[in-house]
Amino acid sequence: MKKSVIILILTILVSGCVTPQPKNISNVCEIFKEREDWWDDANDMNDRWGTPIHVVMAMMYQESSFKADAAPPMEYFLGFIPIGRASSAYGYSQAKTVTWDEYVKESGNSWSSRSDFEDAIDFMGWYTAKTNRLNKVSKWDAKNQYLNYHEGWGGYKRKTYRKKAWLVRVANKVDSRAKRYATQLRGCEDYLNSSWLWRLMFY
Repeated sequence: MKKSVIILILTILVSGCVTPQPKNISNVCEIFKEREDWWDDANDMNDRWGTPIHVVMAMMYQESSFKADAAPPMEYFLGFIPIGRASSAYGYSQAKTVTWDEYVKESGNSWSSRSDFEDAIDFMGWYTAKTNRLNKVSKWDAKNQYLNYHEGWGGYKRKTYRKKAWLVRVANKVDSRAKRYATQLRGCEDYLNSSWLWRLMFY
């Protein structure tokens, strides 16, 4: 059986089991307390790619609001005939199919899924690390990392964002959220890294 067929079958099987959006996405500590496995995944991303957790989480907030099945709205002909979505962006990271395929090829994560948080945050770590390598943007620079993420590496080099005032405003929001997430994480990192027994005894 071809791999593409297997992936399609698995996608159908798990489509009814999408992880719900965290309750309080404005507080990164609350996100990780509710989804403890996400904290492990985020640390794995940081260990592998070197991008700060608060930067990637702020970008993910902007892209999907942490919805596993997020996708661009459906477009319609004559107002009622569906003709498809504006782009192939999908999942937590809103990665387009072509870019995701490039990630799979370069990372070796062949069984990855855009609706799986672990895979999505690893993809974003890969992307930001490549942005750092290609365009010399610091992994800590949430604003310019997001501009690369939105415009692509080539678009950023051509400075296409300069003609998109709305996009620069969004990138500034991402930067502000990243700083807010960083502050929040400093207050809960010890808790997130502690064992369940330690939490039971001291929290």
